[in-house]
Amino acid sequence: MGDRTPVLIGAGQFTYRGDPASSPSPTALLKIAAERAALDAGIGAAGLAAIDALAVVGFTIDAPGSKRGMIPHSNNPPANLSGRIGARPRWSVYSEMGGNTPQYLINTLAQKIARGEAELALTVGCEFLGSAMKRAARGLSFDDWTADEPEDLPPPERIGDPRAGVSPYEARHGLDRPINIYPLFENALRARDGRSIPDHQRRMAELFSRFSEVAKDNPEAWFQVARSAEEIATVSEKNRMIGFPYPKLMNAIMEVDQSAAVIVASEAKARELGVSVDKWVYLHGCADAADLWRPLDRQNFHSSPAMRRTGEKALEMAGIGLDRIDLIDLYSCFPVAVEIGAEELGLSLDDPRGLTVTGGLPYAGGPGNNYVMHSVATMLQKLRLRPGAYGLITGNGWYLTKQSTGIYSTKRPDAPFEREDPAILQREIDALPHPEIVEQPEGRGAIETYTVVHRREGPFMAIVVGRDEAGRRFAANTPSDAALLSGMETTEQVGRPGTVRPGPDGINIFTPD
Repeated sequence: MGDRTPVLIGAGQFTYRGDPASSPSPTALLKIAAERAALDAGIGAAGLAAIDALAVVGFTIDAPGSKRGMIPHSNNPPANLSGRIGARPRWSVYSEMGGNTPQYLINTLAQKIARGEAELALTVGCEFLGSAMKRAARGLSFDDWTADEPEDLPPPERIGDPRAGVSPYEARHGLDRPINIYPLFENALRARDGRSIPDHQRRMAELFSRFSEVAKDNPEAWFQVARSAEEIATVSEKNRMIGFPYPKLMNAIMEVDQSAAVIVASEAKARELGVSVDKWVYLHGCADAADLWRPLDRQNFHSSPAMRRTGEKALEMAGIGLDRIDLIDLYSCFPVAVEIGAEELGLSLDDPRGLTVTGGLPYAGGPGNNYVMHSVATMLQKLRLRPGAYGLITGNGWYLTKQSTGIYSTKRPDAPFEREDPAILQREIDALPHPEIVEQPEGRGAIETYTVVHRREGPFMAIVVGRDEAGRRFAANTPSDAALLSGMETTEQVGRPGTVRPGPDGINIFTPD
């Protein structure tokens, strides 16, 4: 083990709440977080310039099919940032999409350091949709963002799984956005438990009220406001329904200006740089895996084998049980991500340890793919104040698809850092059975799960995942009937029978009885 043991030595966060017309560029956001991480580690600008590995979290505007790609930004964020901090890393990558990415990158960098392939690594990400969307809406210039951006940089090397989150068939039926897909899991979970719609709304709101209480005391949180369960659950002009059963306050807030960075080093390099030992935090356990890729392929809509197995693998690697965990941060883009994550790990929703250290994505901020970098940075600070305590962090990408888990402590590991090849666990999950899918169903069927999608004016579309009489799974929309859509939000629809038929443009129509 010795000199190659990877250790996290610094972390930095930044939240910009000022005038959008003066907001930092994406590269500036990255640089601020990186400099704060270097300051935290005590290595300064010279130490930051000495990094030999760099991993930048992909911006959401670079997601496949994103309509925000016209917002000016660097075509090679790692190279651009390296130039700004005077670094010349031997290994430099830009990630694919997914909220699991920061933990995945830390797992990867720790492995490279343990193998002697790097000594000092920086991973950093940011989101800038808050100011970018306001600038675009007001017709403001982006010239200050592009003034110092090199135009002739080659494309960056990418890391991660580049596949789109859904198939064209799913996308045609509206299953192409988190706000349309996560409600399917939520409604399925509620129906499985036999909970009434009002009781389930209250349960979700009480869970997220506790998250907002944590955000209130987080200096980097986007909303430093404690919200009551009643406020979160009550649909109003300021808390309109987005995708049933989620009003706005149960959705991750994407339009933020936030950045965060973490520095990982070998023990030898940390000593060489003079980093105080009381700053050191170790990655004791980690794991990465994805559930069956397409949402329609899942065994059901109320579980996540990948969440369960990455949690088990990370605890096994750390050599501890869940009872030894003192601090927890579960990915929280929507309530169901927390509910399923807790269930798969064996946690209760009212666990006295709490399920977030930041306040979660709806309140601390949901900076695109980079939220988990903020949870790691916050966890580092908390663990330093509790020497020997353990912290568990989960990251979730796409649609309860990609999962990454990390376990941290100031305690030095007893064994060498040996990350299991993620392909081993992935083969296990890929071999799980799943329903047959039919793309052009016709005849009788029943609703397996569903959601009602809203505009500001009200509900306009219902998305149904159903099973035909042969047990095959299909996607469909319902007729756009106001009374039908309204009723689907007040009466349980899971199990409701009806008729499905292929419609125009390849969109199936399910008409409930």
